Amino acid sequence: MAGSRVAHATLKGPSVVKEILIGIALGFAAGSVWKMHHWNEQRKVRSFYDMLEKGEITVVAAEE
Repeated sequence: MAGSRVAHATLKGPSVVKEILIGIALGFAAGSVWKMHHWNEQRKVRSFYDMLEKGEITVVAAEE
């Protein structure tokens, strides 16, 4: 009796190129989120100092 051929999925190791591309894509995504956060914080600080310079706000507590 001859052994029948059954198609089995062969397990392969990790694809190095695929891993590198996924790493680059995740790096760009995380970097973009970080830069947007940084720009938002920078805008808030710049707005605060502009308002402080114009005299619209003060950092001294008002005396009653």
